[in-house]
Amino acid sequence: MEKVLPPGQFETDKWPILHEGDVYQFEEDKWNFRLFGDVKKEVTLSFADVMNLPKTKSTVDMHCVTTWSKFGTSFEGIAFREFLNLAQLEQDVKYVKLYGYLNGNRFGYSANLPLEPLLGDDSLFVFRWKDQLHEWQDITPKHGYPLRFIPPASFYLWKGPKWASGIEFMKEDEAGYWEERGYSMTANPFKEERFAEPNFTFDDFEDYDD
Repeated sequence: MEKVLPPGQFETDKWPILHEGDVYQFEEDKWNFRLFGDVKKEVTLSFADVMNLPKTKSTVDMHCVTTWSKFGTSFEGIAFREFLNLAQLEQDVKYVKLYGYLNGNRFGYSANLPLEPLLGDDSLFVFRWKDQLHEWQDITPKHGYPLRFIPPASFYLWKGPKWASGIEFMKEDEAGYWEERGYSMTANPFKEERFAEPNFTFDDFEDYDD
């Protein structure tokens, strides 16, 4: 498959580490994953529950808003659709907000996404990875262990929360952590949708993250 580099990006073989806040320290007995929002009944999953879900392996491209792109990284994880299968949605749910830990707050980080593009093999909550330079291995705490969302390549990587903790199903779109701070709601790297205002630059932000 031909590589397509989005505008303003450069290719790297490395998987750079960028994150907001402290690195989350996983404690299995205190960890769970919540499905909530516009659902008929909330669902809470233990780590064992999550790891017993069907697994998917997929090779994806990652595009960071800070201008790096990494092609052809393989991941193993649980497809978004497996969590969707566990949730009884109310009518007209078209969006989700994905959550992750931030400085001890299990819902401190969030990213909004439309529901429909997340139904394929390229939309994964991952726990293992490999590339041309690395054999299969667990993702590290700095990369989001025990569970990190990797979005389809049609979204900048900040849409993939580290230390994932839950999915909120929504009828209306709602800004997440970086979207509230001026980032694009849609975040298509091929349209260079980095910021809500086209004249913004990184100089307008104290921090940025993927």
